[in-house]
Parts: sequence; structure tokens; C-alpha cells
Amino acid sequence: MKLEGWLIYSEQDSEQNKAYINWFIDEAAIQGVTLKLVLREDLTIGIFQNKQTILYNNQQVVQLPDFIVVRTVEPLLNKLFESMGINVFNSSEISAICNNKALTHYYINKLSIPMVDTIFIEKKNCVQLPGTPLPFVVKGANGRGGRQVYLIENEQQWERCVADDIFASELIIQSTKNIQLGKDVRVFVVGNQIVGAVLRESKSDFRSNFKLGGLATWYPLNHHETTLLNKIINAFDFGMVGIDFLLDTNGKLQLNEIEDVVGSRTLSAVSDINILRKYVTHIIKRLGQN
Repeated sequence: MKLEGWLIYSEQDSEQNKAYINWFIDEAAIQGVTLKLVLREDLTIGIFQNKQTILYNNQQVVQLPDFIVVRTVEPLLNKLFESMGINVFNSSEISAICNNKALTHYYINKLSIPMVDTIFIEKKNCVQLPGTPLPFVVKGANGRGGRQVYLIENEQQWERCVADDIFASELIIQSTKNIQLGKDVRVFVVGNQIVGAVLRESKSDFRSNFKLGGLATWYPLNHHETTLLNKIINAFDFGMVGIDFLLDTNGKLQLNEIEDVVGSRTLSAVSDINILRKYVTHIIKRLGQN
């Protein structure tokens, strides 16, 4: 029987990612899978008559898909689909952990993965400079794409950041000691396989995000780095993610974050790897196992 899946995007993100969505749908079709774009705005989820319910265009869904790829950040949505017996990529657990930088560091620390000193704090408790020496970086725990990230070099910047700039309620504060600012490594992972790695650099910003004007080059992982990554991969049930690392002044990897709704522009820019083909293959294999 032919597999059918939903690909969920917000309306705004679907407009910005048309080419990627079409590529995903085409790759699925090549492998005999029907993948349908579903806008998050057209879904209503909740409890109706004491039953967990999903409405699509205000109608009860008669035939639920075999799987769902969620490209929005809403772990509860993933969880509700899972409660109905649907395979969800990424899972609600991965979505919850990877879309919260504090939780990511909490869980990855258990694996003895190198990371910079990191403070977890609520914005309401930021009444004075933290104990981390200047300069340091402040991030919204739920921020993405380099947004809600600020380099703090003096007390005035700190006060302005917590009073006006950053709107996230949950923050992390990270040391920049011995870290190469404006440079990081993103490792693309599908299932339990490392697909490839990209070095992202910016000459004009302490953030290296490609969307913010950063440059990308292929990054060959060495044996030690691959071993480090496999410790993370083997501890989680990933669908497709990007694991980001800072580089210290000795060129050693330091965990930065894990992207749940990861794009692949940088990988496509520096290689001919078809990551969505690998992802569809992974999904088919996982459904076969279930």
C-alpha cells in the first residue's frame, strides 16, 4: 500500500520555502510516497467532547496519514499526532528538547560532550550582571536562526538587552572565553547517520548563520569529532536535525545547539548531497520497522 504523509508548515514559512517543499514532495514521489503540504493555520487541535481531536479546514479528518513531518516549532502538536498512533518526524520529545537551548545543554551534558559555561535563567531574574566574565552571549532559549542572540560587552549593553531588546522569558547566558566568534560547524544528521558537515563563518557578525550573510564551506570531520557526534546520535531518536558546534581557539568542537526544523541551504551550497532523498528513505525504513 502506498504511504501517505503530511508536511506541515506555517503559511508564512511555506511561502518562503516553496522550492524546498516542492523538492521534498518530489523526492517522496520518486520513492513511491505521497507527501501533501498542510498549513498549520488550517489545523485545529484540542479536546472536543473529552476526546483529543484534529480538525482540518474545520472538518474531522476521516483518514489520518501514515506519517507527518512537522516543520513548525510546536511540540504539543507533534505529541497530539503521536497520541493518535501517527509516526511524527521529528518526535515530540526531540522537538521539545531541541527547541529549548537550556534543555539541549542539560541533556547533552549528561553525555560528557564539551560545551562552554552556560547559565540558565528567567529574564525576570536578570536584575544584575551574571557571574560570567564579559564579553558573553545572551540567547532566548527558544530562539532560532540567530534571532534573539546578543553579544554583551559592557554593563550598558546588558541593561539595554534585558530591558528592551530580548523578549524571550527564558534565557541562556554563555561565556565567549576561548571561543572563535563568528564561526561554527553544523553537522547534518538523518536518523543515526552523519550526512555531512559545514563550516559557517561571518566576517561582519559574531553570529555565523547563513541567512544572516555568513559564508559556508565543507567541513571534513575527523575521527575524534565523529566519535563525539555518535555519542549524541546514539542517545536520541532523530529524524533529521542539525547539530551545531562552536569552535574554541584550538579548533575543538563545543556544543552550541541542535536544530529540530533544520534547513539544508548550506549543505546544498557546498556539496551535491541530496539530504531529502536520504530523509525519505529513513522515513520509509522507520515505518517499515513499525
